[in-house]
Amino acid sequence: AAASGGASGSPAASGGSAGGTTIQETAQNIAFGNTSLQAPAGTAFSIQFTNQDAGIPHDIHIRNSSGASVFQGSLVTGPNTVTYSVPALPAGSYTFVCDVHPNMTGTLTVK
Repeated sequence: AAASGGASGSPAASGGSAGGTTIQETAQNIAFGNTSLQAPAGTAFSIQFTNQDAGIPHDIHIRNSSGASVFQGSLVTGPNTVTYSVPALPAGSYTFVCDVHPNMTGTLTVK
């Protein structure tokens, strides 16, 4: 029974051995560290998100060109680091924003 399901019991290891892409993003002084990110099209990827603002919550919410939500990460109160698992997205340009601070925005290019 231990062989069935493979690594399904090890969510922390997901994306590592599968060759998945991990993007780094930070929040500091109520601003994203990178306002331009890139990810591979058609492949799930991870965002390692570090919130450096002590006591202040941030998240990453990705929207497509029509404004529809395609991914919403959980709120992270700093200082803390989380890894978001983002599903595969089609090629295109996306906007990401912090829902708590709408002035925090950036562009995610998927290609």
